[in-house]
Amino acid sequence: MSLENLAPRAASERSYHNERMVHADFDKAPFTIAWEVTRACAYACVHCRADAMHVPDPNELNTEEALRLIDRLAEFGSPILIFTGGDPMMRKDLHELIAYAAQKGLRCSLTPTATALPTTARLEKVRDAGIRRIALSLDAPRPEIHDNFRQVKGSWQRTMDILNRAQSIGVSVQVNTTVSKHNVDILDEMIPFLQEVGAVQWSLFFLVPTGRAQAKNMISPEEHERVFNWLYDLSKNAPFDIKSTAAPMYRRVAIERKRAEQGADNPVTFQGAGFQYADGLNRPTRGVNDGNGFLFISHVGDIQPSGFLPVTAGNVRTDDVVDVYRHSQIFTDLRTPDKLKGRCGICEYRDVCGGQRGRAYGITGDYLESDPACLYVPQGA
Repeated sequence: MSLENLAPRAASERSYHNERMVHADFDKAPFTIAWEVTRACAYACVHCRADAMHVPDPNELNTEEALRLIDRLAEFGSPILIFTGGDPMMRKDLHELIAYAAQKGLRCSLTPTATALPTTARLEKVRDAGIRRIALSLDAPRPEIHDNFRQVKGSWQRTMDILNRAQSIGVSVQVNTTVSKHNVDILDEMIPFLQEVGAVQWSLFFLVPTGRAQAKNMISPEEHERVFNWLYDLSKNAPFDIKSTAAPMYRRVAIERKRAEQGADNPVTFQGAGFQYADGLNRPTRGVNDGNGFLFISHVGDIQPSGFLPVTAGNVRTDDVVDVYRHSQIFTDLRTPDKLKGRCGICEYRDVCGGQRGRAYGITGDYLESDPACLYVPQGA
């Protein structure tokens, strides 16, 4: 994977302006909330976490319930609120919900599907309602590979068109890429397209077997390690920020690489390894993980640690989401490293990594077990 011809990262502000620094107390509040406002979607992606369907679920939260939920989410302070799906653009009251959330001080982003819905006019409407960033999925540098993965012919070009459209109206754009066997050897070819759309962040989602995603399509632990090291090298001079999603093991690799560069006499902290990114989101120096800095609300109001860990701790129709996040056993277990099992439980990096809990659950049925995608052998194991 080549790292040549990369422009240095721009020093200008890329996204959210003048945000306060985040002092992360994940026991009290999540840093990021993903809200699946609908499960309706025109696509049928082979890896879909949501197992999306073509029409809205009649049981999804109505407008009144959604507004009440936003009121409660605002009690967490000003977390990032991702309007996702399904395809959130298929929700008729989307603009009203975005405007209300922005008014309440939540930092709003949107992950639409690459259909005909995100026209320039509609993108301007969500921008004016309060969307600060739009993220779209681009899973390969070649249309035929992406379109096959997304099961929709022409989806690659439509994705590029929407990303360019969003950039042209002043909305910062993020590219999401699902890393699996179909693209692991051609990730380096993605870089020119990220630069073309002016992406402020490349978020790589390492496949988790949930929904339609199958374990057989996961890359091996050795391939994870190779990609992590490549990403660390890329992060030094890429013109966009890099985030590994569903792969907290990248934090260990970054710390080890930084330690090797600085020498054993210069201890490397989590922050010192480069985790305070300049992407405008002011991500915390602590690692966000399922239920530990991250909260997911399903289309019917189920309260879960993440979309990749589909275990339900309550429902917003009957339970207070703030109380569930802070006090339910599922969430407190996920924020207690002493409860981790196997190699993750004895790993010296468990506080900054902790393994991907959704992948552990998808493979073993136990969300506290070791992450099977990690090859690291802890000291003393």
